[in-house]
Amino acid sequence: MLRSPCFSRCFRTLFLALLLAACVIDASVPVKSLAGQPEQDGLTIVAVGDIMMGSAYPSQDGLPPRGSSLLEPVAGELGQGDVTFGNLEGPILNDGDAVKRCADPSKCFAFRQPEQVAGYLAEAGFDLLSVANNHINDFGIRGKDNTSRLLAERRIAFAGQESCPTTIIVRKGIRVGFTTFAPVTGCLNLNDDELVRRVVSGLRRQCDILIVSFHGGAEGAGHTHVTRQGEMFYGENRGNAYRFARLAIDAGADVVLGHGPHVARAIDLYKGKFIAYSMGNFCTYGQFNLKGPNGIAPILRIQVSKNGDFIGGKIISVMQQGKGGPVIDPSGQALEAIRRLTGSDIPESKLKFDSSGSISL
Repeated sequence: MLRSPCFSRCFRTLFLALLLAACVIDASVPVKSLAGQPEQDGLTIVAVGDIMMGSAYPSQDGLPPRGSSLLEPVAGELGQGDVTFGNLEGPILNDGDAVKRCADPSKCFAFRQPEQVAGYLAEAGFDLLSVANNHINDFGIRGKDNTSRLLAERRIAFAGQESCPTTIIVRKGIRVGFTTFAPVTGCLNLNDDELVRRVVSGLRRQCDILIVSFHGGAEGAGHTHVTRQGEMFYGENRGNAYRFARLAIDAGADVVLGHGPHVARAIDLYKGKFIAYSMGNFCTYGQFNLKGPNGIAPILRIQVSKNGDFIGGKIISVMQQGKGGPVIDPSGQALEAIRRLTGSDIPESKLKFDSSGSISL
C-alpha cells in the first residue's frame, strides 16, 4: 500500500508514522531479562554481516548437506552477546518461483532459503535480523510474509521493511531499539535523509540503546574502501556510507552496523559511537563469490555503556571455504584487513587494535 502512486507524500508520512508506532509495540516481544531484574551497566553486542544459508532456487544444488547447520563452528562466539545481530540476505520460504527478473543471470540472483534456517538462526542465538536488503524481495510479498512469520514464531526480532520499520527488545533491563535502511523498494530508504532522521529520532525516544543498520555501498573485492562519497553499483545509488553513519548518530543512534558490499570495511567512532561500515559475507552458502576478501569476515563483539558509548570490543576472524559456511580463521585475515582499512580510510581514528583482535581507544 505504501508504494501506491495514489498516496500523497503527506499520507505516506502519516501512514509510516502509524506503522512505526504499531511495529515497535508488536515486535517488542522477545525479552531475555526476567521481570523485576535490576538494570545493569551496558551491553555486549555481537554483530555479523550477510547470512544466506543455502538456496533451493533455482535448484536443490544450492543447499548444504541435509540436516547440517552451517553455524555450529561459530556458535560459541555468537552466544557471547547480550544482543546478537546479522543481515538476513533473502527470504525464508520452502517453495515458489522468484518474482525478481534478471536481465543478466550472471549478475543477478534470487535466493530462497528453506524454512529450517529459521530454527538454525534461533539455536545460534540471533536476537535481531535486518530484512532491509536487495534480496528480501526476491519472492515477493509471500516470501517476506513467510519470513516474518517464521522469525516471530522463534522470537527473533527484525526490522527494515516499510511494513515493520523498527523493533524494540529488552536485555538486562535495557530497552534496545533497532531499525535498518537500504536503497531498495519496500525498505526504509537509505538515501532519504528526512526519513532517516524521523525514524531514528522517533525510536530514540522509546529506547535506552539504539542500533541502526544499513545495507549500502558498492559490492565486491574492488570496493573495500570507505570513499566518503556516494557509491553506484549497476546503476543503483548505494548511498554514502560515511555520511549515513554520521546522520544516523546525529539523529540518535548508538551503534551503526553496515552490510551490503560483501567484503569487510573499516570501523570508526563518531561522537563516541561505534560504526562498522561493512561486515562482509558471514554465512553465505552456494551462490556467493568467496574468493579473496569476499571469503573473510569479522564477528564483532562490541561493548557499550548504558548510554551507548563505545567501551571496547574484539574482532574474531572467520573465513568461508568451499561452498561456504563460517569457521574460525586462525590466521586473522579479517582482523588484518579491518586494521589496514581503518588506517587508510579513517586515518584520524583513535581506535587501536592488538594482535588478539581487541579494539580499544
